[in-house]
Amino acid sequence: MDPVRVGVLGCASIARRRVLPALTAVAAARLVAVAGRSPSRTAEVAAAFGCAATGYEELLARPDVEAVYIPVPTGLHARWVRAALLAGKHVLAEKPLTTDARRSAGLAALADERGLVLRENFMFLHHAQHAVVARLLALGALGDLRSFEAAFTIPAPPPDDIRHRADLGGGALLDVGVYPLRAAQLFLGPALEVVSAEFDERAPGAVDVGGSVLVRSPAGVTGRLSFGMDHAYRSAYALHGTGGSLRVDRAFTPPADHRPVLRLSGPGGEREVLLATDDQCANTVRAFAAAVRAPHRDPAPARASVALARLTDEVRRAATVSRSHGA
Repeated sequence: MDPVRVGVLGCASIARRRVLPALTAVAAARLVAVAGRSPSRTAEVAAAFGCAATGYEELLARPDVEAVYIPVPTGLHARWVRAALLAGKHVLAEKPLTTDARRSAGLAALADERGLVLRENFMFLHHAQHAVVARLLALGALGDLRSFEAAFTIPAPPPDDIRHRADLGGGALLDVGVYPLRAAQLFLGPALEVVSAEFDERAPGAVDVGGSVLVRSPAGVTGRLSFGMDHAYRSAYALHGTGGSLRVDRAFTPPADHRPVLRLSGPGGEREVLLATDDQCANTVRAFAAAVRAPHRDPAPARASVALARLTDEVRRAATVSRSHGA
């Protein structure tokens, strides 16, 4: 397979720390250029990763760029994803795809209309540990699934961080809350109902700093989800069934050298399953490149992104209703 020639729109921290190194290391992709707002900063990043430095519009006009990775602030995703698709580029966009379901659905339709790949960068979905969990569930290791719990919380970002800015799509729900929501969809199915939701009111400001959500699947399995960006670090989920429980720590952002441990408990006691290391970032780049080179487009990932955006919208609505009833 010829390497997919990729350009990067933005010099965000996630790009510099995780995705740009993967783009230069994975044989399925070739980093061509990076664009940024600051010419000096962009030149510095480009030099570090051995590619060209350019502007946003100039990158989208380059004929040697087939696909783009977009790590700009969430509030700008819709604008630049649309511009990239209209320029004929395949897109890997940072999560969440956009700030609401209407925009996400519009972009998914545009990608489908133009025969282009559109992927939302949830790297944890490409880590092997979750496939092992799914196999254990399918084999009945927990009996019938009854409930799911997930949490992703991080310490407070610096005061000038873009995640504190509502106009750029900031807030804990869109930054970290989407991970437990997406994990719930992974194990409970896409058609989840939001039973209740609350945002953290202890630190009022322009954006939400945390919250909790209760969801329920059509089969009646419940999911208790929590998130926050003014908390101790937590990244985990657990599944509970009629015959046992399973817990996964370091669930969403494990480093490539981390050996995951699945903790299972049941009538026979507790045991640990030690798994091999896996690089979810490199896997994500490979999966995106394979989708670009595939003879047919798989609509499922874009549909999953739209389903997540709808679920996120429902969480906002439920939290608003909860707040108004409590006033």
